[in-house]
Amino acid sequence: MKNNILGYLFFIFIVIIMGFAIYKVNSNKKVEDGNTNTVTSISTAEKGKEITLAISEFDTINPIITKNKNVQDVTKLIYEPLINITSDGKTEACLAKEWETTDNLTYIVKLRTGVKWSDGTYFSSNDVKFTIDKLKSKEAKNAVYAENVRHLKEVDIIDNTTLRIILSEKIPFYEYYLTFPILSSNYYGEDDFWDTNKNNAPITTGRFQISENPGNKLILTKNSNWWNKEKDDSVIEKVTINFYSSVAEMYNAFKLGGIDLISTKNENYKQYIGKIGYNVNEIEGRDFAFLALNTEKGLLVDPNLRKAIRSAINKDEIVANVYKGSYFKANFPLNTTSYLVEDNNEVYFDLSKMEEYLKNAGWSFRRSGWQKTINYKTNKLELVLVVRNNSNRVKVADYISKTLGEHGIAVGVIRASDEQYNEFLQNKNYDMILAEMTNSISPDLTSYFGNGNLANFNNDEFKQILQDLNNITNEDELKSKYKRLYEIYDNEVPFIGIGRNKIYVITSTYLNGEINSKWYNLFFGFKDWYKN
Repeated sequence: MKNNILGYLFFIFIVIIMGFAIYKVNSNKKVEDGNTNTVTSISTAEKGKEITLAISEFDTINPIITKNKNVQDVTKLIYEPLINITSDGKTEACLAKEWETTDNLTYIVKLRTGVKWSDGTYFSSNDVKFTIDKLKSKEAKNAVYAENVRHLKEVDIIDNTTLRIILSEKIPFYEYYLTFPILSSNYYGEDDFWDTNKNNAPITTGRFQISENPGNKLILTKNSNWWNKEKDDSVIEKVTINFYSSVAEMYNAFKLGGIDLISTKNENYKQYIGKIGYNVNEIEGRDFAFLALNTEKGLLVDPNLRKAIRSAINKDEIVANVYKGSYFKANFPLNTTSYLVEDNNEVYFDLSKMEEYLKNAGWSFRRSGWQKTINYKTNKLELVLVVRNNSNRVKVADYISKTLGEHGIAVGVIRASDEQYNEFLQNKNYDMILAEMTNSISPDLTSYFGNGNLANFNNDEFKQILQDLNNITNEDELKSKYKRLYEIYDNEVPFIGIGRNKIYVITSTYLNGEINSKWYNLFFGFKDWYKN
């Protein structure tokens, strides 16, 4: 009996101990869960509200005066233009509510009403005229936005929210040039615009305002007077922009973790920031390298021969071995991210097609080269390629000469001095010329296909479409016209696109969100950016 009682008491003791243990475990779990929820809540509240950017060789934050591309980039977060360009290359109303052309030289621009500057004063037509007048002055001739107003002859104020802009000559898609930032006329008043302390922190209509400028950096905070703040759901509330005396110093700061985003055209950036600990987005630049084929003189009048040359050139090899990966291969002048460009990254390199085109043109392969009887005389397929005496371009030209030579097309390369090259451009005395052009912000193709173009290309339908584009505003109709332009280009082969330069947008691993940068604006997708 005694043993049973002892056993019963022992059993009860064990149950009590187990119950107590379970109670403690559950209590601790609740505490841990409570702590987890607290940490999560704090993390969400503090999530990604600050980022750090950089400017090397800083001159001024005044976007009208600056000659610094870094400044131009970061001021996209501060100042606003009349018209924005979207990530796919469309125009978008900003400080201008709407606009129209009354003739080839005149734009009427209606401004958004109720817009305030960050100091609470109202934005008006006076501010737009003030900004344009400053940009057109001789003091701004080297400013980053000077080109935007080069063909702007006159600006007239019609009323407080309406302006008339008159051009000196017809510029297709001129609305794309109305993308320069607008500054306040009242803020500067009678001060010397070019030499005043007010340039340390000009007021803005944009998302961010300059709240501090101690001399070695800028502190940006949200602009409480921003006209679009009701739709602003961006996470970032504070942006610090550090100044560095050189690009090397900026690279080093990024390497040490002091900067969240930098951009560069320098393909050797890894030598300065290392190979790990960051993310890289390679985006298209605006420099288009191409081979112009003389469609009016010599053997290349025949489009079959032009197509044969296109089929013999391996762009992948040029991009990899000559440009060392610093260029994308390219075909058409416009950036591939434009809404006007359909997928046109066809692979043309095909030696069997090269032979087919040559035979269609009457050429036959004999004794390691292509030959053709013209006017009872046997002619070898020999061409002249002109190139400016620039190291990379010469390497591309030499590659083309070597490649075509291996396939029976002899190409002599003329390495021209700047003066000689300009003479060739004037008289078009070449079969082919290797060139590189910097594209404008607009989708205008006149510099490639207008009068006096490098290929002597003259196609009546193409020319008519270029003229028609001046009077078309409907996006679907524009896309249709550009599609037809590309079809003609693809069939006639006045140019052979070679490559387009890369820009490297480099971000810290702590910066999250879609980095959808374009060469004209690094901050597409900014509203979704945040820091870990």
